[in-house]
Parts: sequence; structure tokens; C-alpha cells
Amino acid sequence: MAETIEFYTTDIRNRLGENSGLNATIKFDFKGDGFIHVDGKSTPNEVSNEDKPADCTLVMKFSDFQKLSDGKLNAGKALLFGKIKVKGNMLIARKLAPIMGESVD
Repeated sequence: MAETIEFYTTDIRNRLGENSGLNATIKFDFKGDGFIHVDGKSTPNEVSNEDKPADCTLVMKFSDFQKLSDGKLNAGKALLFGKIKVKGNMLIARKLAPIMGESVD
């Protein structure tokens, strides 16, 4: 897993496209190792590495984010075992699951 935060920023930007329908802002906070901020309210959607306010913030280690993105970590189990902390509206986090390649079932 040699991918960088910038790699995943670009990947999420490509998955979102111009208008993801999220209609929300989401921030991934990697506990001092950086951020990915998704602005799904703007058109075109914006994805950056800025530490901006968000409707929902997901706090996790970058290594866990990599596993989640690569399908090696289930988001539900990661939440259950405290690998992911959600601040703000958890329903918004569920909207991100298909973009991350996970089913919401």
C-alpha cells in the first residue's frame, strides 16, 4: 500500500464525477496525517486535501482508510470496533459507501 493521500483524493474525485448527488460535505481526518475533504454540495463537486468544516467527519488512521478503499476492511465492522469514528451526521457517511466501492446493504 504505497498509495498516498493525493492518490486517494484523485480516486475519489474521479468516482464522484461532476455531480455525485451527495448534497453534503464529508471530511476524512487521518489523525494528523492529513485530510480529504469532499464538497458534494458544489457543482462540479470538489475534492481537496484541505481541513475545512464538514457535515460529517470520518476520523481514522490513513492505513485503515487504505484498507477500506481497497476492499480489505468492511466499514460496518470498522465502525463497530472503533477503527472509524463518525462526527456529525452518520446518514451522510452512508451516502459515501457506493463511492468507496461498498454496498450499503
